[in-house]
Amino acid sequence: MKRIVLAITGASGSAYGIRTLECLLSADREVHFVVSPMAERVILHETGATLDQHLTGILAAAPEGGSLVRHRYDDLFASVASGSFATEGMIVAPCSMATVAEIASGYAHSLVVRAADVALKERRTLVVVPRETPLSSIHLSNMLKVTEAGGVVLPAMPAFYHRPTHIRDLVDFVVSRILNVFGIEHSLISEWSDDSIEPEE
Repeated sequence: MKRIVLAITGASGSAYGIRTLECLLSADREVHFVVSPMAERVILHETGATLDQHLTGILAAAPEGGSLVRHRYDDLFASVASGSFATEGMIVAPCSMATVAEIASGYAHSLVVRAADVALKERRTLVVVPRETPLSSIHLSNMLKVTEAGGVVLPAMPAFYHRPTHIRDLVDFVVSRILNVFGIEHSLISEWSDDSIEPEE
């Protein structure tokens, strides 16, 4: 089974992380899951349900094949804190600007940042999904540093060409882009093609 690390931090947009978890489990991944304390508060505020309630529903609905391993935010002895623990890489969705800054500086005081640091140093795929607006020059500089270190900065910027009708459609657009980076097959949105353009009458 392929392993991947998923972290949710305290930016708005917790739905991106929750939906990504659902999709990774459906894709038969062993998901190593880290959630910051602030993220748990944001999840409750934005969705009206606790993280544990979400996990209960997700695991009950998940097909056989995937598995979830949860790690404490402050556990720097966790498997994902070591480069010798092989994974496909890591996703931080959503990624707060504080976390972006810590990754950019290499200040690994939490398991989220340490696992991201491991992904970069081991030349594995790291995807960070910032959700902030507007952006200051500090934010932009930190995101550039992450990019230059080998990470993929994938802002939570949903598109509208797929004609979304529900919030879930907007979330799925961003999650589809995350999965694409890892080459994980999905059916969240249709691939763009010449046939997507309707002729004018």
